[in-house]
Amino acid sequence: MFLFLSKNRPIIILTSHLNTHKMKIYKYHLPMMSFILGLLMACSSPSTEKAVESEVISTDEKVETFSAKTQLATFAGGCFWCVEAPFEGIDGVISVVSGYAGGKEKNPTYGEVSSGKTSHRESVQITFDPEVISYSELVDIFWQTYDPTDVGGSFYDRGSQYESAIFYHDAEQKQVAEESKKRLDQSKRFNKPVATPIIKYTNFYPAEDYHQDYYKKNPKEYYAYRTGSGRDAFIKAHWPELSEKKYTAPAKPELKKTLTPLQYEVTMEDATEYAFQNEYNGNKEEGIYVCIVSGAPLFSSKDKYESGSGWPSFVKPIDARAIDKPIDSTLGMTRVEVRSKFGNSHLGHVFYDGPAPTNLRYCMNSAAMKFIPKSEMEAQGYGDYLWLVD
Repeated sequence: MFLFLSKNRPIIILTSHLNTHKMKIYKYHLPMMSFILGLLMACSSPSTEKAVESEVISTDEKVETFSAKTQLATFAGGCFWCVEAPFEGIDGVISVVSGYAGGKEKNPTYGEVSSGKTSHRESVQITFDPEVISYSELVDIFWQTYDPTDVGGSFYDRGSQYESAIFYHDAEQKQVAEESKKRLDQSKRFNKPVATPIIKYTNFYPAEDYHQDYYKKNPKEYYAYRTGSGRDAFIKAHWPELSEKKYTAPAKPELKKTLTPLQYEVTMEDATEYAFQNEYNGNKEEGIYVCIVSGAPLFSSKDKYESGSGWPSFVKPIDARAIDKPIDSTLGMTRVEVRSKFGNSHLGHVFYDGPAPTNLRYCMNSAAMKFIPKSEMEAQGYGDYLWLVD
């Protein structure tokens, strides 16, 4: 059942697309039953204060999980300190462990692996909740943490123990990794071919305790290593900046002047626009969708699909690090809100009922986004994302 709101009165329509999510009714006073139905069926969120209370991202604390499901992702990208840190604090990531993977030797030590005496690679293993973040999103982030064209090591760490790899855990992960690698290679972002092999997972041994969260325990040494090895310079040269400094959100008084009433209420007050009566639900044009508040890139038209929900839906974001996903426990249900990290603005919810390979449906409000057509992306400063649209 789906609640459709006309300007004069609510109309209840039976439909096969049942999406039970909360709605903050925009501007209209409805009878109590219609109001309750609206709360249950739309694509909105709890208050910001409630969401922040539920969200736990500090690696010093136990990370709150959304569902009982967990999956593993295992990556090697040279120094495991530098691959571990970028995944910490991402919603849906339960733990990130540095260790050794893919070799024949049992229970290797750091001294053995780092000296090249084993067949293991320095690696990280990520435990994640697939109802909050997909394996595909993790692979997208992984490519941006190292030089995937380097053969024989990683930056100034040389030897097979520092070679990169994606260790897939099942057939679906293998397919996702292979397709992602092919697409990245075709993008011509690098002067050399992507060399990272995609290998069947066999084993993983956690590294010694002093290697875990090294970036927090020894920040000076960690950042000196990143800079000195050339890793940071390589990443900066090949990937667009995604930071609060670049995508600064105006203060609320300014937003009230520049946004429409609907845009403000959706982004700042967690309202929800009408299903099927919004700007981008039926949009099939190529381009990207950016945060209406900060301008940060959010979604590509390549990942948009028709969900039947009445709101623009995507299988994944451009970069999971640009969004927050606090847990919404209001109304006796547990759901995952999606917020723009740099805009601190409400976007919608994410649901575990989407198509393969992510199985996620990012159900977004059109009013929270601005669409940049492919033909205008370069001129508006989003040329680095054209390859994600092609």
